[in-house]
Amino acid sequence: MREVSQWWSPRLECDLTVARWGYAGTPVLLFPTAGGDALEVERMQVIDAILPLIEAGRARIYSMDSVAGRAWAEKKPTDYCSRLQNAFDACVVQEVVPAIRTDCADSEIEIVTAGASIGAFNAVASICRHPDLFKLAIAMSGSYDFERLLGIQANEDFYFAAPLLFLPNLGDGPQLEALRHRFVLLATGQGNYEYPPDSWRMADVLGGKGVPNRVDAWSAEWHHDWPTWRHMLPQYLDEFIA
Repeated sequence: MREVSQWWSPRLECDLTVARWGYAGTPVLLFPTAGGDALEVERMQVIDAILPLIEAGRARIYSMDSVAGRAWAEKKPTDYCSRLQNAFDACVVQEVVPAIRTDCADSEIEIVTAGASIGAFNAVASICRHPDLFKLAIAMSGSYDFERLLGIQANEDFYFAAPLLFLPNLGDGPQLEALRHRFVLLATGQGNYEYPPDSWRMADVLGGKGVPNRVDAWSAEWHHDWPTWRHMLPQYLDEFIA
């Protein structure tokens, strides 16, 4: 059921691995956590949790190496990480999305983004930057404020990578008009290492621009950890995909 592809990414200047599970249904680009690789979601039993949806032909799941997230996790210089974050976005748009569309035999198919922690940041950033490509973001336990989380001083490169920063100043135009026809689901637990204010702040920024969104605050028993995300993702995929 799993297929793995690897190629040299000229944008990231490294080998990139992309994995796929499933054969039919809505394509879902599931971003790893900060230092994760393309197979992290399988090792952490997320694929097992959503297997009924995959086997029913409702979803095909794609995941890729978290190249920029790994750099942030390793606390490399902010300027380098910020540039790499934008290169990662370019890789998603110019390499991974075309590969997904080729695999689906549909050059215009719209993709769902999803992820947890920094993966949630990438899911939300992707839909905000490219609403022409992505139709829904499922963001779990999101870490959206890197200035708070990592203690960085945002620069111009990071400004354009972070929805909390660029979205409030995004003027009316095709990008914002398209985004207003998308949906962002922001789910957060309230247990250990969760930070619900990030999700509410992200929702306020989205709502202030007229972007449909919803915050689901799970109870204090749900921590910033894989058991939480193994419960969340099947529930939301079942809710939002046909």
